[in-house]
Amino acid sequence: MKQRLHFLVVGAQKSGTTALAAYLRQHPQLFLPDEKELHFFDDEGLAWPTPDLTKLHRHFARAQADQLWGEATPISMYWDPAAERIWRYNPAMRLIVVLRNPIERAYSHWAMEHARGDERLSFEQALIQEEERCREALPQQHRVYSYVDRGFYSSQLRRLWRFFGRDAVLVLRHEQLRQQPDDCLAAIWQHLGVEQLEQAIPPLERHSGTYNAPMSQAARQRLRRLFWQEIGQLEALLDWDCSAWLRESW
Repeated sequence: MKQRLHFLVVGAQKSGTTALAAYLRQHPQLFLPDEKELHFFDDEGLAWPTPDLTKLHRHFARAQADQLWGEATPISMYWDPAAERIWRYNPAMRLIVVLRNPIERAYSHWAMEHARGDERLSFEQALIQEEERCREALPQQHRVYSYVDRGFYSSQLRRLWRFFGRDAVLVLRHEQLRQQPDDCLAAIWQHLGVEQLEQAIPPLERHSGTYNAPMSQAARQRLRRLFWQEIGQLEALLDWDCSAWLRESW
């Protein structure tokens, strides 16, 4: 088989994947394109299940012969058909997932879309109307207004595990990536089968942003009610303690 992508950062959106991609580019055995989010496996305009791979592989023309190819498109974990498409492309793909408190992730997602001008509603109104607005995209998922829906990680992880098995999917915490990046990177180097770097990589902060106003108490309480069972499922699936996610953190 010709050279193909070896690893993907597949999510979650607003969980530090931009910084993570920048970290990965600093390993000499890895190659990631300068352009982040190639959106190949969620591109509904391609001829699935046998798309022209030229659109994807042209981004790796500058890679060295001994480098492993990879890229980061966070929607890949969330987009329903993407897991099967990735598996058909390379069933031995190594996947990297970063999970953020879904309550904070939802607000960060809204703030990004609001700043872009793609969201006119307040956060509270966007939450109330999300289900109705997302019907506009059926039978697909909504790429913009899916503030809550993207935070139900457990079903997304199960889908990845069904195709690739647990060992091929490295799941990291957003908090650890921000506070202890060297520990996360050591786990990633092992996951990808590349050499551990002797020199530490300086911490990065990408797209962290600041919000004009904090999340309202009404919105926070709504999200806590929506996510408390999901967070419990994640704790059981991953053997994590996520109790801090349900406490007010800012």
